[in-house]
Amino acid sequence: MINYFQLQFKMLNRQLIDFGLALLIAYIVIPCVFVLLSSYLFSKTAFAGYVYILIAWSFISKLNEKARNDFLKSIFDKQKYFKLRIIENLIFATPFILFAIYKQEILIALILITSPLFLVVFNFNTRLNFTVPTPFGKKPFEFTVGFRNTFFVFPFAYLLAFIAVKVSNFNLGIFAILVIGLICCSYYSKIENEYYVWNFSLSPKEFLLKKIKIALFNFTLLVIPAITLLSIFFFDQVDFIIGSILLCYAYLVMVIYAKYVSFPNDKNLTHGIIVASTFIFPPIILIVIPFFYFQSIKRLNTILE
Repeated sequence: MINYFQLQFKMLNRQLIDFGLALLIAYIVIPCVFVLLSSYLFSKTAFAGYVYILIAWSFISKLNEKARNDFLKSIFDKQKYFKLRIIENLIFATPFILFAIYKQEILIALILITSPLFLVVFNFNTRLNFTVPTPFGKKPFEFTVGFRNTFFVFPFAYLLAFIAVKVSNFNLGIFAILVIGLICCSYYSKIENEYYVWNFSLSPKEFLLKKIKIALFNFTLLVIPAITLLSIFFFDQVDFIIGSILLCYAYLVMVIYAKYVSFPNDKNLTHGIIVASTFIFPPIILIVIPFFYFQSIKRLNTILE
């Protein structure tokens, strides 16, 4: 197990060097940037703690990829696998936990400490013996597969919207919309086979546009119950509802472009840091979207043309 973490550490160092950062500088700058962005987030919204949890979970969820965990299970016995995955999750959660403690957000810190443990258990034991119906077609696959893995989140989000109306808490309703948006964004973390992309027989621009149209339509379909409820009871704040929807649209566009920046390989550490920074400081998404767009077009040119 120690050898596994040593290997992961060496791979991380190699990625930092490939990015052009000296290791000493990287291990000083990255924590400083994390603290600055975290401080900015907590200074701008009362719901920073909830957003913080979602960001931490988004990092941890990257460790739940089925093929990766199946490989680990083939190497380690059940007990060692559990220990390894718990340690991994806690390593990813530790910066968020420490900052939450610094901000005296004890409840947030406790959630961040305990949730990685439950995420490991859930990932290890969950097996669906039935096919969950979806309102989406089979192509492309992202929403169909993603919805079946996260269908239980949507009743929770709709319940939050209902509670928001019940207690006249508009911010809670906006949070429900953002939860749905974040879940939909997570659907584009899975990289498909190169042949599947080539099979579209479209230009890179047409391919990305098709993906975006489907993503925006499907997200809208899922969020309609929440925005309808909020629009009826908070009509005077419909502009904020529209703004939250547009923000989710922007993030969906960004993650679609980000998915194909390194295709058919997974996103590297650099791209992951860039995406994560947009969740902490949303305005930079206006720069990130065109950057990822041109990079993804360049990458897809080698496959589609």
